Amino acid sequence: MKQLSERILNMSTSATLAMAAKARELRAEGKDIIGLSLGEPDFNTPDFIKDAAKEAIDQNYNSYSPVDGYADLKEAIINKFKRDNNLTYTPNQVVVSTGAKQSLANVALAVINPGDEVILPAPYWVSYADIVKIAEGTPVEIPTSIETDFKMTAQQLEAAITPKTKMLWYSSPCNPSGSVYSRQELEAIAAVLKKHPQIIVVSDEIYEHINFTSGHTSIAEIDGMYDRTVTVNGVSKAFAMTGWRIGYIGAPEWIARACNKMQGQITSGANCIAQRATIAALNAPKSKIQYMIDEFHTRRDLILGLLGEIEGFKLNVPEGAFYVFPDISYYFGKTIKGKKIENASDFSLLLLEEANVATVTGEAFGEANCIRISYAASNEEIKEAVKRIKEALS
Repeated sequence: MKQLSERILNMSTSATLAMAAKARELRAEGKDIIGLSLGEPDFNTPDFIKDAAKEAIDQNYNSYSPVDGYADLKEAIINKFKRDNNLTYTPNQVVVSTGAKQSLANVALAVINPGDEVILPAPYWVSYADIVKIAEGTPVEIPTSIETDFKMTAQQLEAAITPKTKMLWYSSPCNPSGSVYSRQELEAIAAVLKKHPQIIVVSDEIYEHINFTSGHTSIAEIDGMYDRTVTVNGVSKAFAMTGWRIGYIGAPEWIARACNKMQGQITSGANCIAQRATIAALNAPKSKIQYMIDEFHTRRDLILGLLGEIEGFKLNVPEGAFYVFPDISYYFGKTIKGKKIENASDFSLLLLEEANVATVTGEAFGEANCIRISYAASNEEIKEAVKRIKEALS
């Protein structure tokens, strides 16, 4: 008798990975699918980073690495936090992991007890809720809308806090909405949290550099927040290193030590060559990757202009990351190409089957009226994809 655990049976499949897999299947069948579902830059990893990896191979970096990361990589991370975020960490406060996703899982498993509530401003990244559930916590969603740029207010946070609230998780720039919390907005959120010293904040800053505003604020910089904030980052997005799988945290030492212990029993240290390459990435000035950020900015403006011409697409202007998150609820209840559209999942499936364009339903991110469209694709692909969407809906 095949008996799987309740844990795995209750776990959702990652909607972004599921859509990417479906797109791959259709491509294998000969369909010309344009993939706008994955959050993956279409740039190659910069040469100076690849050169550092080749050098590491030639220097025979092939042994197990320390569980929490090489000492000189931790030094590069510490320097990066100081330079970019005005945050001062010691080596004992930094843990390097196999991607920022593992960093998040480590924190959840190290801090959350059964029944602890974790506040998630919705929309939130697709894996947050399930990671919280794996740790036997309870996700508590705070709904936002396109009218508020998908940002939670301090008042909403205050109303959601209960005696069981253990953590707040959020990303800025946000995946899936591209929203960026300003310093002023984070200060208002911090003012609420100061009344509740038991709450730990997980600030996911993986899109930090892909930011079209005047600057990025880490909540740990704000007075009173440093000792209760875990700052999560990595090299996947800004350095086009998704497959290299390196993430890291800067955290209070008691949390970092616990994450190190957790990781020691699950994966041990992250890939040795990828760690050496990451040192080169983090030590480089931002000017080395500015060409990618500028290109994403151009693509954002391009896709907003094109989508704005389609009836029923309600858009805001995302200030970072590389996603647009249109409200498409205008189509609910309508029948298109013989298919009744009841929700965002139906709409996303329609675009895949009728337009050969892969997107992701907003339901996976806690926002049922929207779909996520990644513009981490070429200008030509973006133009062709929107043309196909327009034709399918006309």
